[in-house]
Amino acid sequence: MRLPLAPALAVLALLCAPTADAVAAEDGGVALVHVEKAARRLTLLDGEGQVLRSFTGLQLGPAPVGPKHFAGDGRTPEGRYTIDYGNAGSAYWLSLHVSYPSADDRAYAAAQGRAPGGAIFLHGQPNFLQSGRIAGDWTAGCIALSNKEIEELWALVPDGTPIQIDP
Repeated sequence: MRLPLAPALAVLALLCAPTADAVAAEDGGVALVHVEKAARRLTLLDGEGQVLRSFTGLQLGPAPVGPKHFAGDGRTPEGRYTIDYGNAGSAYWLSLHVSYPSADDRAYAAAQGRAPGGAIFLHGQPNFLQSGRIAGDWTAGCIALSNKEIEELWALVPDGTPIQIDP
């Protein structure tokens, strides 16, 4: 049995349509989130490596130097991960989940008889804070921004976007 041509073409178009993430990257949207821990800078790059937006003054955990290896070490991971989902209902003003730990991170921690930790996010300030920012490095290994900045990231960074976290 043959389908009428118009509905068949519509179904085909839907099946072949690029994903929203692919369209965002092709249309000059965010293709990479780049974090430089020492510089306290987060940069959004398009598919050509051009800077779309940069944020400074990042807040990290109490031990910001070095990569995260274990639960409770107060460090922020280093390496290539993915922003895999957003959480509008977190204890912070919006949050974007970082896919830490990777298989390598889990293997390293296991070899030391320890847990790698997890629940690493880019997020805003705590929900109880009416305005401003908490001073200094206060996260447990996450990357904190102002509430206004995380709102921008929330709008610009689709799920599936790679994130490179460098020392």
